[in-house]
Amino acid sequence: PPGRGRWGPRRVSTSPMASACVHVPTLGSSGLKTSTRVDRRSVFHRKRGECRNRKVSHVTSCSRSLIRSIGDKIRRGETSAEEVTKSYLATLAKSNEKLGSFVSVTGVGALASARAVDQARTRGEKLGPLAGIPIAIKDNICVTEGFTTAGSKLLANHKSPYDATVFTQLKNAGCVLLGKTNMDEFGMGSTTGTGATGKTKNPWDLSRVPGGSSGGSAAAVASGQCVAALGSDTGGSIRQPASFCGVVGLKPTFGLVSRHGLVSYASSFDCIGPVTSSVEDAAFLLTAMCDGVDDTGKNDSTKQTMEARVDYTAGLIDLENLTSRPLAGKRFALIKETVGHGVDQGVIDCVINCAKEMENLGACVDVVSCPTFALGLPAYYILALAEASSNLARYDAVRYGVPDTSRTDGFGDEVKRRVLMGSYALSYGHSDAYYGRAQATQTLVEMDLGSKFTAGYHALLTPAAPSVAYPIDAKQDNPLAMFAGDAMTVNVNLAGLPAIVIRGGFSLASNGTQMPVGVQMIGKPFGEAELLANAHAFELATFDTVNKEWAFRETF
Repeated sequence: PPGRGRWGPRRVSTSPMASACVHVPTLGSSGLKTSTRVDRRSVFHRKRGECRNRKVSHVTSCSRSLIRSIGDKIRRGETSAEEVTKSYLATLAKSNEKLGSFVSVTGVGALASARAVDQARTRGEKLGPLAGIPIAIKDNICVTEGFTTAGSKLLANHKSPYDATVFTQLKNAGCVLLGKTNMDEFGMGSTTGTGATGKTKNPWDLSRVPGGSSGGSAAAVASGQCVAALGSDTGGSIRQPASFCGVVGLKPTFGLVSRHGLVSYASSFDCIGPVTSSVEDAAFLLTAMCDGVDDTGKNDSTKQTMEARVDYTAGLIDLENLTSRPLAGKRFALIKETVGHGVDQGVIDCVINCAKEMENLGACVDVVSCPTFALGLPAYYILALAEASSNLARYDAVRYGVPDTSRTDGFGDEVKRRVLMGSYALSYGHSDAYYGRAQATQTLVEMDLGSKFTAGYHALLTPAAPSVAYPIDAKQDNPLAMFAGDAMTVNVNLAGLPAIVIRGGFSLASNGTQMPVGVQMIGKPFGEAELLANAHAFELATFDTVNKEWAFRETF
């Protein structure tokens, strides 16, 4: 009967939060008839056509795949990889002075790579899935071209002797590297403002932060400086910037993607993932990043052994086959602890509206409790900072670092703070009281989240951040407030689960500016294919309701 499913009542709470969620109506009560499905698809086509004609920064307003669109044009000869690269380099040159999203640009190398793609096409060779696609890479991912500084003064002249495994795989797929993006020093921060290379600004409002620590990658994608970018996620460093900048950010399952060549922050939590303008583009990059090919013939201890290549785009529905209920049969759980005290009302409203949209698209959305959710933040910071204090011991200006530079002079304030906290947590007499208890709490968090998937849910829903992007320097003197901004994301890293942030609407900032809000979908371990399929269906089906005004003024 209406309001019930095979798992019993769909409303599991009598709280105001639960009553705000509308449950899946029957086809008769929804007002949707079979004949209206064609009309609904035509609305999607019309909206997407309108988006293409907007005079806004290159892309971010659209849920279509830029990688597929640009790649098809290059393969058909309608444009060349060199022309595409020159176009993005021109946008980058125009906007980077104000945004500060790139710390280095490899223009000569990018054009050389693009010409190689064009020459391969002329010879009739089969092009890779990312052939001619301009991308950017966070400055803590090693490449042989240029410097890899991780945002630190200590590594200002560090040149890597090898490419990170993920970049090797992207090169094999044909991508064009435009340069390295800005970040918080060693990934420690939530503003992309703690590094030695200056502060990055949010393309939606230049007075606000883009998030961190992968804020440079998110701002670059949001402003059309590149088609896609790579970031790293230790406690939300891909997902929070994706929310703040209105793009898509994917944190894979721990161990799915190789970490070889990533400058370590906390090795038990570090993940490399894509930042893109659409879910489909994230699937393209993830497929290339973990294609299972190991050119060296050696095992990579930082990733799970892949028996065969997985194509994460294969399960994505296309627009022409989209029905009115693409999420039918899916069960999602909205974690009630994430939509209560400490979360901005505008963010809560966006998440609830997205839950309603999901139910309109055929899904069942329940409100569930995760009693351990609030315990994740303190446990994460004890564990992550303990690992950081150990990992950063190598930067002593002897093994690594600029010669004749002390750690006192080379490290920034935020890095010093975290190293000291981590060292204290590991010190004699405190290890059991802090580190041991944090490990026990991590187990509880992992079991709590895992129990929801055991109960039959396909994904968990939360905000990506408690607020929209805040003003630059607003939390510079309040580290605890900055730590609290990771409350929605760190539990995912503690449990090693995959999560994706998709666009969820807008909320008014304190100065009256409309700022984007991201919704986080958490999936099962190594369940990226299902997670991407669900997120992609939601993104396509809600284009005319969630994303219809997704465009920002060119302020640069």
